[in-house]
Amino acid sequence: MEKQIRSIVLGGGCFWCTEAIFQRIPGVIKVTPGYAGGTSKNPSYDSVSEGLSGHAEVIEVQYDEKKVGLPYLLEVFFAAHDPTTLNKQGNDVGTQYRSTILYADDSQKKIAENAIKKAQANFKEKIVTEISRLEKFHPAENYHKNYFESNPSQPYCKFVILPKIQKVEKKFGLNQRG
Repeated sequence: MEKQIRSIVLGGGCFWCTEAIFQRIPGVIKVTPGYAGGTSKNPSYDSVSEGLSGHAEVIEVQYDEKKVGLPYLLEVFFAAHDPTTLNKQGNDVGTQYRSTILYADDSQKKIAENAIKKAQANFKEKIVTEISRLEKFHPAENYHKNYFESNPSQPYCKFVILPKIQKVEKKFGLNQRG
């Protein structure tokens, strides 16, 4: 069976968390942390962390559409973070941690809009996830790639990322890397 590779860019707080979660979904081929949605032409972790670039920490999820659909990926996305908090996920505060879906085409935009409507039933507060067209994805520096897998005993990984992974694995029956 021939693969049908698609990609979507998602921001749901710290990209170390979202990367670790999406790497576990069967049908996901590659997850790349990076920056998108801002005005800086060459964003870096430092400039994004300062909140001056306009970019958000995001992941680019490449997936085989014949094995996993975008609606399912967005269902996991909404379960993996709190899309009702504006510019904040846990202790991470600032526009760089905003909830965002950056779509490649009108089909993905429509799927994202429908996913928000569906997910809203799971939240008391209004979902504030922004949906916009992806202008440019900037891959993060190499030391951010596979962060959780490379640093499992680091306190942020143990006390912030691991509980999120466990919550999503339990809800979706995931227990292996895709």
